[in-house]
Amino acid sequence: MKPMNDKTAHEASGEPLSGASPIPLNVQADESGQRLDFFLSKRIFGLSRSHFKKLVREGAVLVNGRKQKPSYEVAPDDEVRVSLPEREAAEGLAPQSMPLEILYEDEDVVVVNKAPGVVVHPGAGNEEGTLVHGLLAHCRLALQGAPLRPGIVHRLDRDTSGAIAAAKTEAAYLDLVRQFKEHSVRKEYLALAYGRFAERRGDIRTLIDRHSENRKKMAVTEGKGREAISHWQVEEGFGEATLLRVAIETGRTHQIRVHLGYIQHPIVGDATYGGGRGRLRAIRSEPLRRALEKAERQMLHAHRLAFTHPRTLAPIEVTAPLPNDFSRIIEELEQIEESAARQ
Repeated sequence: MKPMNDKTAHEASGEPLSGASPIPLNVQADESGQRLDFFLSKRIFGLSRSHFKKLVREGAVLVNGRKQKPSYEVAPDDEVRVSLPEREAAEGLAPQSMPLEILYEDEDVVVVNKAPGVVVHPGAGNEEGTLVHGLLAHCRLALQGAPLRPGIVHRLDRDTSGAIAAAKTEAAYLDLVRQFKEHSVRKEYLALAYGRFAERRGDIRTLIDRHSENRKKMAVTEGKGREAISHWQVEEGFGEATLLRVAIETGRTHQIRVHLGYIQHPIVGDATYGGGRGRLRAIRSEPLRRALEKAERQMLHAHRLAFTHPRTLAPIEVTAPLPNDFSRIIEELEQIEESAARQ
C-alpha cells in the first residue's frame, strides 16, 4: 500500500495539514456571497488570492469542518478555518540579529521604534537586513503575513522612523488587522514641513491613488482612488519651516507625504513629493537653510501608536522618541529661533 503524504492524509481525515496553525474566521453579514478565495484574501493580510485558491484546493481550508472549492460562496455564520504550514512563514527568512528599540512587548504583541533607513519586510532588492529579520531573531512572530511578512500588521516607509507593531500570535494578528481595517488604531506622526502655516490646525480630506505617470508615486486624485483623511496641528514654528503633529484616520500609502505636498508644505527631505533640494534653495534664511540641508531623508516620524490589546482589551499607547538625526535638526532650529529672538 502506498504510504500517505501530508496532503493525502489530510484529505482522508479532514484535519488540518501537519505542522499547520489553524486560524478561525467567522463570516460577517456584509461578506455573504463572496468567493471563498476572495474572502480569505481580504481577511488575512499578506497572501494573494491565487495563493489562497491553492490552499483551498490542497484542503488547508475548511468551512464548517468540510472542504470546499475556491468558488464556494461564503454565508453568514460560516466558520472558516485556515491552516498555514509553518514553512510558509519561515521560507527564506533567516533570523538576523540587529539593534531593536523595544517600546512595548508582551506574549502577544511587540512594538518597536523603527530606525530610519530600515525596510520593514523583505522584497525586491531588500532580501536581508529588514525589520522582520531582526524581529525573528528577537522573538516568535505570528505566521500570518507569510511568507515574507510574518506578524506585520502595518508598515512604515524605509526612511520614516517610529513606532510599528507586530503580532506574536495568530489571534493577536487577526485582531490587530481588524483594528487597523476599522480605523480604530490611533496613529500620530511628527513631520517637519516647509513653510509657515496661517492656521494652527486643519484637516486634509482627499482621494489618493497611484500617480498617473509615475507608478511608484501616489497622488491626490479626483473621481477615483481611496479616501484619505489627515488632521494636522502646528507644534512649533521656525520661520520658513514648521514642526507638525499629524494624526491620520486612514493609512494610505505615503498618505502624509502626499497630503503635505498637496497643500504646498512638503516634508523636509522628501524629494519625491516636493521637499527636495529645489525647495531648500528657496529658503531665504541662510542659518535655516544650513540646518535643513542636514536632512538626508524625509523628516517624518511615527510618534505615537494607540490600540486595544488583542487579548486583554486593555488600552495600549506607546510613544516613540525622535531619532538622533531628527532631534538634532529640531534642536538646531530652536537655537536659531532663540538667537533671532535675542537680536
